[in-house]
Amino acid sequence: MKARSRAALEALGALPDERIDLAEAALAFARIDLPEEDPEPVVRHIALLAREAGVLPRAGPAESARALRDLLAVRHGYRGDSETYDDPANANLIRVVARRRGLPVALGILWLKAAEAAGVEAWGIDFPGHFLLGVGGAGAGQGFVVVDVFDAGALRTEEELARMLGSFLGPGTLLGPEHLRRMTRRQVLLRLQNNLRLRRAAAGDLEGALTAAEDMLRVAPEAGSLWREAALLAEALERPRTALAAWERAAALTGEDEAVAALARLRVRLN
Repeated sequence: MKARSRAALEALGALPDERIDLAEAALAFARIDLPEEDPEPVVRHIALLAREAGVLPRAGPAESARALRDLLAVRHGYRGDSETYDDPANANLIRVVARRRGLPVALGILWLKAAEAAGVEAWGIDFPGHFLLGVGGAGAGQGFVVVDVFDAGALRTEEELARMLGSFLGPGTLLGPEHLRRMTRRQVLLRLQNNLRLRRAAAGDLEGALTAAEDMLRVAPEAGSLWREAALLAEALERPRTALAAWERAAALTGEDEAVAALARLRVRLN
């Protein structure tokens, strides 16, 4: 089961970013962590969301966002888990669908799947400390609204975004375009799984953190910074050959001095 899921991630990782199916990739990640769980209920539920979204009326950004909110938050009850936020289940699509609760980015993947089925342009926003969605309309050139899927699909005003930013980066931080960067599909998936990697590392489970990083790299093999993290974890686990291979990829992709120095150090050690 894990081998098939990892093969699926590698196949997705070979695709152009715009062809990656976020829900398929998120489910593959979930199945690696919960190989004993039957994925079919999730597959059927995602198909249902797509069918229901496919009949939503074509509209402008705000109207489209509200229609998606009525589908996902009202009809199906999806919202953020503020009570047990750090529970790993909140980043696992199997558990998120079963509980109708999750982290913003896990919920966002379901929203993005529904938006695609509805013919609505939508994308992840790399907002500091809190994943958000940008939702456009069913036609081009209509602008977009910012949606907080963790808060049952609330549409965030510029003033609200400024307050959220200030609470994370400090009072007086000015909201700018750099805080509303549009994310690629790979970046959304990495943000999802980074929750798992960081939690495992914080708990002292370096083996689990390295496994999470390696699975992330299957879908994002060109992520130089992630190769660096994998290399550091491998070194901490006293796996010099694994670390060497990861540093080689990091050096090739980033050319950073740290990676070059690490390669020299490990080559001397292994000779």
